[in-house]
This record gives sequence, C-alpha cells and structure tokens, in this order.
Amino acid sequence: MAKLLWLNWSGGGNLPPSLGIARALTERGHSVAFAGRPEMVARVKDAGFRAIELAQSYAQVDRYPASPVTRMSCYLTSPAVGEEIRATIEAELPDAILIDAMFPAALEAASEYDVPSAVFFHHFFFRLQEQWRGTGARLNAMREQAGFAPLPALEELWKRHDRIIVTTLAQFDEPADSQWTSVYHVGPVLEDEKCAAPATLPWDVNDPTPLILVSFSTAPEQRSFEKLQRGLDALADLPVHVVATTAGVVDPQELSIPQNAVALEWAAHDPILRQASLLITHGGHGTLMRSLTHGVPAIVIPGLAHDQAPNGAMLQEWGAGIALPGDADAAAIRSAAQTILSTPSYKETAARLSLLLTDVDGACAAADHIELLEVGGCHA
Repeated sequence: MAKLLWLNWSGGGNLPPSLGIARALTERGHSVAFAGRPEMVARVKDAGFRAIELAQSYAQVDRYPASPVTRMSCYLTSPAVGEEIRATIEAELPDAILIDAMFPAALEAASEYDVPSAVFFHHFFFRLQEQWRGTGARLNAMREQAGFAPLPALEELWKRHDRIIVTTLAQFDEPADSQWTSVYHVGPVLEDEKCAAPATLPWDVNDPTPLILVSFSTAPEQRSFEKLQRGLDALADLPVHVVATTAGVVDPQELSIPQNAVALEWAAHDPILRQASLLITHGGHGTLMRSLTHGVPAIVIPGLAHDQAPNGAMLQEWGAGIALPGDADAAAIRSAAQTILSTPSYKETAARLSLLLTDVDGACAAADHIELLEVGGCHA
C-alpha cells in the first residue's frame, strides 16, 4: 500500500476529478491525503479523505496587488505556502506526491524531494499551451509585484516531475507535441461531490418540452450571478423547461426566476443531462465532458479561467455548440438557444462525440499510472 500526498488547487473543476482518482486509489488499498487551502478542507472530508489545511494559504495576501484573483494568486505562488508545503512533505513522508498543474509553489517545492511525483491536468494540455504560458506568466507577475523572486516557468516546473497525467481524451487534445514524452491521457473523471445529489424536478419525466440546464463555475473567484440571470432571462419566453444550478457561489434567492424555470443551489448534473436538450455553461472542461458524455450540445459563455473561451471555440468548431463572449446579453443567448434547438446537427454531432467517451474510466486509468511510479523514500 502506498501513502500518497495530493497538493491540491481546489479551484473550479480541479477537486472533483482529483477526488475520483483518490477514490480509485483507495479502493486498491492506497491512502490519499489532500493538502490545500482552507476552502478545500470540508469538501475533502465530506468525500471521506484526510485533509491537511495549509494555514499559510493567505498569510502574504496583503503584499499581492488587488485584483479579482488576488487570494488565488497568493495561495498558488507565495513563499509562505511553498515553505508550508515543504514542511508538510517532510512530516507526511509520502511514497509519491501528486500535484495540480496550476500550483507553481507546490510544483517547485515538491521537486526538491527524492519522491516520485505526477502532475495532474484536469483540462486540455496540448490545446491550451499558449493559455497555460500566459497564466503562468500572470501568476509570476503578481508574485513579483508582491516583492518576491519569480518562480520558474510552469513548463519548466512540469518537466521536473515523473509523469503528466491529463484527464481528457487524447483525441480531443490535439495537436500533440512529441517533445512531451511524459504526458499520458487517461480520459475524463466525472466525480460528483456529496452536495450534488439528484434533484426532484417539477415536470413529468415524459414531458416532451425541451429541458435546458444552466450552470456556471463553482469557483468563488468566478461568481456568476449576472450570467445566471441573463441565462434565465434569455429563456423565459421560450417553450422550454430550465434548471439553473448555482453551486453555492450564488444564492438562488438572489435570482429572478421565470415561471418555466427552477433554480437549485446544488444538483447532480448527470440525471438532468440525461433528459436535457441543451447546456448553457462557462465552458469548464469537466462540465463540457459531462455534457458530451450524454450527447448534449452546449452554449459556452466563458468566465475568467484561461481554458473556457478556447473550449467554447473548440466546441463550436466541432459543431457541437455555440461560443458566445463572456458578456453576451440575453438576446444573444436566446438566439443561440433557438439555433441549437432548431438545428438537428448540433445534437447529432454531440451524440457522435459521446461514442468516444463510452466506457471511459479516467479515474481507473489515472490510478494505473500512479501505481507505475517508482515508489521511493522522502529525502530532501
């Protein structure tokens, strides 16, 4: 049995697939502990895993420049977090270390130890190389503005580790780059957290009225009240049923909900998507993969994260959805919804793509790769 330490960035779509992989590893007899920011702790404990709170997550936040991502940048890059991660590794003595790709402080600290390690991408890897470089540069710039020396570039940090595990299909992540010999695609990991329970909807399951799911990011940094409201307003006069999920970052009572809609704080998306004709979303990787698994086309209205607009463009290029700008108004959303609902090719394309995802078990495949790491001791 291996003792595994996961250095976690719990933003948006990163934590659920990490928990799914941890579950697969636990079922094989391994132990997994997650170390991360305070917001992570309750979610990890609810999933049944040990959580280590990094108490220094925001200790140096006052030095970082003010922006919507100040706290996130401090957590991901600050020297205080790096030092606490080193102390955690030395206290835990793990057999292997698992690190989220967008966590520079953890990537650097973990590379200093003679312990097998894997980097996790719960996004596209090759498709987003330019965006990854931009995000790494922005994080480093904020660290420098806080008065700290820059970290190495993200690409350099990734290459210090034994394996790069990408939780998407290789067919979706093109064009590939042959220089990255340590990259392994395992397929999506579509884990639900306990808060995402099946919801009882007010409509008969045999009602032929098209059902539309409206769901944006679960990350507090990407609070999406305005987008949720515009989505509801756009669909209010259409002959459709609408389910909006707010994921704890928006109180449903803040919203003006039309008669053809319900707003739920949490709900499992799979049962809804099995009935749905359309998804309106921010375009996070996990949400899009879940939608495609069920053969449901999507409208993508991106938020702050660097992957969302390219994901929307990809979906539109494939013919399985429509990409709108982040500030798309209700009229644009309504028009896109009408186009998709009245054009069979969108549903047909999404259904074809769903065949590629049939029987894909990304969690099991990722666990296989982790078990292939050469387990060693923890030596500074």
